[in-house]
Amino acid sequence: MKGVHFLVAFVLLALSSSFASAFDPSPLQDFCVAINDPKHGLFVNGKFCRDPMLATANDFSFSGLNIPGNTSNKVGSNVTLVNVDKIPGLNTLGISLARIDFAPYGGLNPPHTHPRATEILVVLEGTLYVGFVTSNPNRLITKVLNAGDVFVFPIGLIHFQFNIGQTNAVAISGLSSQNPGVITIANAVFGSNPPINPDVLTKAFQVDKNVVNYLQKQFWVNNH
Repeated sequence: MKGVHFLVAFVLLALSSSFASAFDPSPLQDFCVAINDPKHGLFVNGKFCRDPMLATANDFSFSGLNIPGNTSNKVGSNVTLVNVDKIPGLNTLGISLARIDFAPYGGLNPPHTHPRATEILVVLEGTLYVGFVTSNPNRLITKVLNAGDVFVFPIGLIHFQFNIGQTNAVAISGLSSQNPGVITIANAVFGSNPPINPDVLTKAFQVDKNVVNYLQKQFWVNNH
């Protein structure tokens, strides 16, 4: 009887592990071009697919990453994301790309997470102070990067990039999802709609309620 119980538990564990995959499913065909109108599509993982015979080169390309993003905002940065919404041919392929521009000293891509992707970043120009925070006990791992340096931010962990140079900085990031998602911590906590009950944040951050009220009244910049 114990052997039967062990076998049942093992099978259930195996099934739960297969259901708990946190990454984009592998493609089921050579490619699956996204299509917004499902009339002539076939639903698979990701978006609806266009008939492969109707796919064109435009479904697999994007132009404009050579154009600097506008960094004249409160955080001094701009993220140009190239995901499945920009390149339909990325559908089911589990990858996307972003250009990040930083204003001179102080340009910040604020602490944020990507719930569905690991990020690998390469600095093209400038000097960035980057880092991420591990899960409890919240160890901070940081490094100063110069042009040509590469850094990896593991999936789901809070991370940031900060320009410590006196000139503009530019980086390119690869992300392991066609739709990595982004949660900017300050925006989510203090700028949610509707707002989080101030009593919750007062206790969570151990600050005066007036501080929470002040922060919730601010305009939180979305640099994407």
